[in-house]
Amino acid sequence: MLGTRDYQLSGTPYTKCVTVYTDTAAETKARILYFHGGGLLYGSRCDLPSGHIDALTQAGYDILAFDYPLAPAAGLELILEDVCASINSACEGSSDYTDGSLPYYLWGRSAGAYLCLIAAASGHLIRKPKGILSYYGYGFLCDNWFCTPAPYYLGLPPVEESCLEHASKTPDADGSLDTHYSIYVYARQTGNWKQLIYTGREKFFYLNYSLRTCDHLPCPLFCAHSTGDPDVPYAEFLELCNRYQAARFIASGNEHDFDRDEDNPFTGQLLQATVKFLDAQY
Repeated sequence: MLGTRDYQLSGTPYTKCVTVYTDTAAETKARILYFHGGGLLYGSRCDLPSGHIDALTQAGYDILAFDYPLAPAAGLELILEDVCASINSACEGSSDYTDGSLPYYLWGRSAGAYLCLIAAASGHLIRKPKGILSYYGYGFLCDNWFCTPAPYYLGLPPVEESCLEHASKTPDADGSLDTHYSIYVYARQTGNWKQLIYTGREKFFYLNYSLRTCDHLPCPLFCAHSTGDPDVPYAEFLELCNRYQAARFIASGNEHDFDRDEDNPFTGQLLQATVKFLDAQY
C-alpha cells in the first residue's frame, strides 16, 4: 500500500518541502531522490505520474521528491547549492523523513536531471549516489540550442516580456504551471533562457554549470530520451550517453516528456528498464 507524507524542511528563507512516497508492503532497498523539471523556471515536486510512483516503490525504492528555488529570483549558484544541501541532508539521516543509512539514487526529469548531473559532478556531495536516472536531461554539452530561439516554441503564440511579472522577486519554490510556464516559453522563444537562470561570466557558466569539463561521473548513468524531442535535442542525449557510457532508453516520437502519458507503450517499457537499471546497481 502506498504511503505519502509531506515534510517542511528548515534552513532556507523560502518554504521548502519534501514529499516521501513508500510502499508499506515492500521492503525498502534504497531511496531515490527526485528533482522535477520545468527549465528551472517552473514546475512542482508533485509532478510524478502515479504509475511511476507505484512501479518504483513496489520494487523497493522509496521516492523523496524535493522542492528547490526557481529562477530568475534564484540563480544557478543558489539552485545548485540548494539541491546539494537536499541530497546531503538525505544522506546524513539527521531528519525525521529519512534515516540516511540506505543507498540512494538521483532522479530527475528534464531540468531536474540536469541538476542531478551537475550536483553529482560538483564534488559537493558527502556520499556518492549508486546511480543517476536522467529522463530527457542535459548537460549543456551541445552548442546553441539553449541560447537561441527554439523552433518548437516559436510555433506557439508569442509571449511578451511582461510575463516575468508573474515571477517571484525573492527565491521561491512555487512554480505553478498556470502562471510560470509562460516564462519558460518566453525564454525559449527569445533565446534568453540562459540569461534568466545565470547572470555571471560566460566562461564560468561552462566551467561550473555545464558538463563540458566533466570527464567522469561518480556513478553509472541511465538516460532516456525521445528521438524527436522538440525541447532538448536528441544530439544532447547522444553526447551525454557517449561521454559517460550511459545505459540508454530511446522512445520513438516527438514528445519531450513522453512518459507523462501513462498509456504510451514506451512509458511502461521505460519504467521496466528503470527498475532493471536500479537493481543492477543495488
